[in-house]
Parts: sequence; C-alpha cells; structure tokens
Amino acid sequence: MHKYIFKRIIMLIPVILGVSFIVFTLMYLTPGDPARIMLGESAPEEDVIRLQEEMGLNDPFLVQYGRYVRDAVVYQDLGRSYTSNRPVFTEIITRFPATFKLAATGVAVAIAVGIPTGIISATKQYSLFDSVSMVAALIGVSMPNFWQGLMMILLFSVNLGWFPSSGYNTVSHMILPAITIGTSSAAIITRMTRSSMLEVIRQDYIRTARAKGQNETIITLKHALKNALIPVVTVIGLQFGYLLGGAVLTESIFSIPGVGRLMVDSIKSRDFPVVQGGVLFIAITFTIVNLFVDILYAFLDPRIKSQYQ
Repeated sequence: MHKYIFKRIIMLIPVILGVSFIVFTLMYLTPGDPARIMLGESAPEEDVIRLQEEMGLNDPFLVQYGRYVRDAVVYQDLGRSYTSNRPVFTEIITRFPATFKLAATGVAVAIAVGIPTGIISATKQYSLFDSVSMVAALIGVSMPNFWQGLMMILLFSVNLGWFPSSGYNTVSHMILPAITIGTSSAAIITRMTRSSMLEVIRQDYIRTARAKGQNETIITLKHALKNALIPVVTVIGLQFGYLLGGAVLTESIFSIPGVGRLMVDSIKSRDFPVVQGGVLFIAITFTIVNLFVDILYAFLDPRIKSQYQ
C-alpha cells in the first residue's frame, strides 16, 4: 500500500511542474509591463526601468521561471499582488476556506441526491422513476449555473424570503449556493451511478446471490454498489476538483469571497501574480484530490492493493 501511495505522489510532481510552466509561460507572453502596472502610467521611465531590474524582469525566460519555482517550493513565495502589495499566497489562503466550503457543500448535495437516485434508477430500470430521474439529470447537466443561481435568488430570497441571497457564514447562507453548484454534479453522478450499477447487477455473482435467497437490499448495497463505486468515486473526485476551481460564477452571484472571485477581480485589474498563483494553487489542489481518489481505489478494490504488496 505504501508503494502505491508513493508512486502516486511521484506522478504528481511532473503534473504540477507542467502546469506551473504553462501558466508561467502564458503570463510571460501576456501583453503588459508588470513594473509599469505597479507604478502607474504616469511614472517616470527611470523608475520603471529600476523596478524592472529589481524584479528581475529583464532576465531570460528560463531564469525567471527557475526563480519562480525555487521561491514557490523553498519559500512558499508566489510573488506579491500588484494591487494590494500583499503576498499572493496570503491572498489565496485567506480566500480558500470560502471556496472549499462551497465546493464541499456542493459535492455533499450532489452525493446525497446522485447516488441514491442512480441506485433506484438502476434497480428499477425503465420505470417511471427511472425516466423522470434521467430527464431531470439531463436538465441538471444542461442548466447554466448563473441562470439557476439568479432564479433561486429571485424565488427563495426576493419573493419568499426563506434564505439570504449573499454570504457564506451560516448554514442558511450556504443552502442556495450549494444547490446551485451541486445540481450539475448531482446529475453527472446520477447518470454514472446508474450506468455502473446496471453493468454490475447483470454479473453472474449477483444472480448467484439471488439464487441463494439473499436479501435484495443486501445484494444491492453490499455486493452491487461496492463493485460499482470505482467509476462513481472517480466522477466525484473530478467534480470536487472542478468545483474548487470552477466556482467562479457561483461565488460572484452569491457574493462569496472565494478564490474564483479573487481571480476574476485579478484578471480585470491585470494582477498577474495573483492569477498565476491562483491557477497553480487550484491545479495543486486538484492533483491532491485525485491522489486521495487513487488511494481510495485501493480500499474499494483489493486487486489494486494487491499489486503493490
């Protein structure tokens, strides 16, 4: 098991380096002089040149990239924000709890709705429940988050007054954002759970368990679901990673001060270090989530664990 985890951790290193190289290259090629942005358009040319030298902006590309990687790895230094002059890492870390809370509640809603619906749809294939749930899943996948969020604010906040329309401090604040961001994930999890369960319940060992008189609920939950969970867990992990980086619209609609909203504001103000650090931070978070999913595979399927004993 330790070999399995170690191998997965080693595989993360080139992924993170590749992402950092791509992001740094894009920011390097983006038009605009960071020194000029920091000092303002009316700053004297001598001051701009002096700041360029201090920041190392005149160094070759590979030298700048190597320095960026060294500072990020050794000192956890992702640069300083052009607008606030605070460390980028501090800017991101202070916003990350809000994004993590939103993504976690959204995934919790998706799991609570998606897995039971998928199981029932698979065990009652072609029934009315199956047809309705698949249509609802298709609508959930197709519905834009920004439209759904606005409609829910109009209905539940403005007209009914049941929930607040902004913030994230209490449970009532998180209900509307969690449902908004979790709807599409719930639809994807429902469809994956249904297809995976349909494949498993047709296996010979399921028919053998029924022939032995085993209770149908035990067959479904213990024998079928456990063997159908690997693709479902994969989807859940991907959706969680996606929500950590893709909650931009939801955070903007509900005024949640998360990483996504920070990056949008930084793009508008051309605050390149924050954009660069935010993308890198989200990529690292995504790879860590996938690492936990890979480790979870070994607990769900003993055959994976046995390969690394």
